[in-house]
Parts: sequence; C-alpha cells; structure tokens
Amino acid sequence: MFDASVYIKRRENLKKMVRSGIAVFLGNEETPMNYPANPFPFRQDSSFLYFFGLDSPGIAAVFDFDEGQDILFGDDVDMEDIIWMGSKPLLADRAREVGIDMTFPKNKINEKIAAAQQKGRLIHYLPPYKPETSLTLMDMMSLSSKEIQGKSSEELIKAVVELRSIKILDEIQETEKALETTYDMYIQAMKTAEPNIYEREIVGKMEGIVLETGCQMAFPTILTINGQILHNHYHGNRLENGRLLVIDSGAESSLHYASDITRTIPVDGKFTDRQREIYSIVLEAQKTAIASIKPGIMYKEIHLLSAKIMAEGLKELGLMKGDTEEAVRSGAHALFFPHGLGHMMGLDVHDMENLGEDHVGYDETVKRSDQFGLAYLRLAKELKKDYVLTVEPGIYFIPALIDKWASENNFSEFIQYNGLEDYRDFGGIRIEDDVLVTEEGSRVLGKEIPKEIDDIEEIVAA
Repeated sequence: MFDASVYIKRRENLKKMVRSGIAVFLGNEETPMNYPANPFPFRQDSSFLYFFGLDSPGIAAVFDFDEGQDILFGDDVDMEDIIWMGSKPLLADRAREVGIDMTFPKNKINEKIAAAQQKGRLIHYLPPYKPETSLTLMDMMSLSSKEIQGKSSEELIKAVVELRSIKILDEIQETEKALETTYDMYIQAMKTAEPNIYEREIVGKMEGIVLETGCQMAFPTILTINGQILHNHYHGNRLENGRLLVIDSGAESSLHYASDITRTIPVDGKFTDRQREIYSIVLEAQKTAIASIKPGIMYKEIHLLSAKIMAEGLKELGLMKGDTEEAVRSGAHALFFPHGLGHMMGLDVHDMENLGEDHVGYDETVKRSDQFGLAYLRLAKELKKDYVLTVEPGIYFIPALIDKWASENNFSEFIQYNGLEDYRDFGGIRIEDDVLVTEEGSRVLGKEIPKEIDDIEEIVAA
C-alpha cells in the first residue's frame, strides 16, 4: 500500500466535498467459484482501496462527515482461520497503517447505521455492483433491492469520481509498473505467434508472465484471429497464414493499477499489402489522437478527429466516398469504427465504471450521443492534467453489420458496398496505448511496445 499520508489526504479531501451525514464503504467479500471453500481470486473494491488501502475481504468502513470520524469494521482471525490460512496482523494494527485509530467488530456497523437512521441522518453509499454487496446493504438499511440501487448517493459518486480521476505520481508509477509486465507479455506474444499454434498457447505464455511477476490480469485477455469481434475471449482457434491476430490485454500492478494495451500482428510475420494499408490508417489515427491530447480539449473532439482520419483513409482505398466531414457527422464511419476511442484508467481498467459511465466520462457540458458508434464513447468530457486514459482506434470488417447496412441501403452516399466484398474475411485492426494528460500535452506511459509495421514484422518474423 501507499504511505498512510496518501490515504489520510484522500479522506480529508472527500470530507471537504460531501456536506453531511455518513458514508458506508463495503469492502468486497470472497466469492465462491463452485462451493464456499473454493473462491475466485479475491479482488478488493477499488474505491475501498483508494480510501483505505486494505486489500483483504471482510472489512467495511464508515466516514462520519459531521463528527470527522473514520471508522473501520472487521474481525480478527480466530484459530480455525489461522490453521487454514495462517496468522494475520490485528485489524487495529492494519488500520494504523492507513491512518485510522478507530476500529470495531464487523457486526457493529449495523448499529452505527441504525443509530444514524433513527436520527434522520443522510447515509451515503456508492452503487453496488456485486449481489452480495447489495444483500448486505439491504439488510443493513432495511431496503429492497430496487430501493438500494435507486438510493445510492449522487453526491458521493461525483466526489469520488472527481478525486479518483486525478492521478498522483504514486499512481502513475504503479501504472507504469503494470506496463513493465505488459511489455514483456507483448514481446513474448509477438515472438510466439506463428501459423498452426493455438491462440490459447499465446495466452498461456502471456498470463504466465503476469503470475511470475506477482501481478494479476487487469481483465480477461482478448486474443483472436477474429478481430472483427471486439471483445472475443475465445482462444480455441488455430493461427493461420495470412490472418491478423488482435491482442488486447494488460497486467495489473500489486496495488491494482491497471494497464490496457492492444496490438495487431500478422500471424506469419508479414503484413499483406491490404493489411498494411488498413493498419497504416489506424496507426495514423492513433498517433494523431495522442498528439492532440492536452488539458482543456474535449475527448469527444479527439474521437471525432480519429474517425475523420480513418474515414479519409478508407475513402482513398475506395471503401468510402463523399464528404468526409459529413460522413463522420452522420455516423457512416461507424460501420468500420463502431466503438469509442478510449476510456479512463486507474484502479479499474475502465476506471470507476461501476459508478456509472456517464458520471465518469460525461458532465453537464457534454451528454452521451444516441448515434450508433458514438453512443459507445466512454469518455467525452474535457480533459484535465493528470487524467490517465486509453487511445484505441480501430477498423473492423463485420460481415453481419455490413450485410445489414447494405440491405437497408444505409449511408449509400458514403459507403462503397461493392468494394467491401473483398474484405469480408479481413477481421479487424486495433491499436491501443495508455496515455497521461500532462500540463501542456500528453505522454504515452510505459516502455514503448512495438507498433510500427517494420518493428512488428521484425519481431514476429524472428
């Protein structure tokens, strides 16, 4: 964990932003995989980590904004726990490591909440995303499942989003630690990829590196020769000559800061002319987007800029036509680029998404579009110094979507449907890096993972 002063300052900042009442933060519990004694690997709630830093199950906390108290609730291990899991420090000792002096047994939290309810005090909590957390809140506050979801505190959500969005140096360094491991994962993948092996063989080598370094996966690996499927977690395909392999993966540091990188590589070590043309368009869009990032610019503008670059490139290849500005304004480009350019990143790979995408990526100055493609943009609002975000343009040829739009004659003034027949088996190309918004521009985080055509071909072919 970080120094206690980091967590103390974070809690002090929160107390300045929430006017009164108490806030309940429930740490995550272990979740059974198939029976109670066989749990999934434990992952602590990210907001709990942010304010309290304690990375183990069975802990909860309360902020009392009126009395200025920070209270931890949890139970010390008993002999049965020690026999099976080993000894652990006392909760009181662990609490002092993050600057908290007041602790109580776990069952006392219900008394604290009941007393606050009797006095008519505001009770703030973040929207639960795990069923067991919802059940605990329902029992604690005597509310139904529907009421629990509807009564989460917008005031607390906005305060947490504002605080967690700005990354301090310690956090940026943790992301770069994760990227050190992610770099090794990608170099290994590029060296391993060759015709006739299975996708799972590459995934195994990549995730083995993560385990060796004491990290864990930030999210399930996307690795597929069917790159036109945006989030393809199936790894049973055999690699074939002439196909592209899309890899979207990332390690998470020991303090749970995520990385998220995508590369697209030729299975046999050499891009075909057609692949090289599309890849070059995506790479230009990504590099231009990164170079355009700076405080004060709306990320929606960066998204649209990258869309225009890709639409213009596709027009030069005879796959789009007409006025590029109007094509992007109308959403015609989304046939090839149906997702958003990127998202915030930190303790979550899609940072704070459990608090609501619109709270994280939008505000009163920019609202989510209902246009196909643009509606999936997770981050649209004005960028600020020390935001960490991803930049991941892509071009995809999705046969089912092409057939649907062609049958409906959608955007026929902008799309050359006849030319798309030769691309039905192309797949997709996506390139993604993690970027820090600096005082005057941006910086790509981590050691550079090869993305230039010549560099990729050299590694894969070797």
